[in-house]
Amino acid sequence: MFLHITIFLLSCVFLIKSGSWVVKSLTRITKYLGMTEFIVAFVLMAGATTMPELFVGIVSGFNGNPELSFGNIMGSNIINLTLAVGLGVLVAKGLKCDGAVLQRSSIYTIVIALLPLILMLDGSISRVDGIILLLGLAVYIQRLFYQKERFTKIFSNSLGREWDKFKLFLKDLGLFLGSLILLIASAQGIVWSAGGLAGQLGLPLTIIGALVVALGTNLPELTFGIRSITMGHKDMVLGNLLGAVVFNSTLVLGITVLISPLDVPDVSPYLIGIIFTVVALLFFAIFSRTGREINRKEAIALLLLYIGFVLTEIFFSR
Repeated sequence: MFLHITIFLLSCVFLIKSGSWVVKSLTRITKYLGMTEFIVAFVLMAGATTMPELFVGIVSGFNGNPELSFGNIMGSNIINLTLAVGLGVLVAKGLKCDGAVLQRSSIYTIVIALLPLILMLDGSISRVDGIILLLGLAVYIQRLFYQKERFTKIFSNSLGREWDKFKLFLKDLGLFLGSLILLIASAQGIVWSAGGLAGQLGLPLTIIGALVVALGTNLPELTFGIRSITMGHKDMVLGNLLGAVVFNSTLVLGITVLISPLDVPDVSPYLIGIIFTVVALLFFAIFSRTGREINRKEAIALLLLYIGFVLTEIFFSR
């Protein structure tokens, strides 16, 4: 067990670091190649929050353990909507939700997050369902491009002229490829160690994914949210977290089930995650629309909801 825990923790550290290096290098590459500011912002924000989950999903799919990825996705979405939002609100002393774009995005996020739960009602999430999820992402991306003026200014002039030099471009390209290899290896370590822990503790892979793996892979979201607030960019926090929920529920799960479809002969291992996902979405929808702001009392309620989720999973897994 000590070996599995050690490999899991080290893999989480390398997963987070390599994911950060991939995003940073890819951002500079897109800037060098003359891509639009919107694309740079899109790659940075979406990539930073979904790459760990994506590679865990890919590796778990190839290992025939899609339930680990599904548990990770449910846990990640719950963390984003409760723990991450709650901590962000407490640090920022309140987050505004009064923008029309944000209000529409929150509705779309709720629908997308519920889509996997609807698709599994027939006893599986098949490859056809995976295509449906990816089509849902395509619609989301189309909406982002339609509203691209909302995002173009976020990273304006964030990179200097020095990145136009070809030597640095080659360096970034090498960093990108090396980080990508480390990302894949780290994901493999997480999946292997999580499977070992699940076997030794007698816990389903779904619970390991929802509690342990999800917290490890969501550290970038938590860090990004707090750093955004301290740097004076409060508006980026909710956009980042809502986007993470959408990408987890579509891109990550869609690719995972395309590799290895998820059979759900018995819904009971997923029931707690499903219930808390629905409750978290309901709380977020209500809090974001009452007064067009999430205040500190509501943030505490979200944090208590996450604690309740963890305790409930632990209690019923005994």
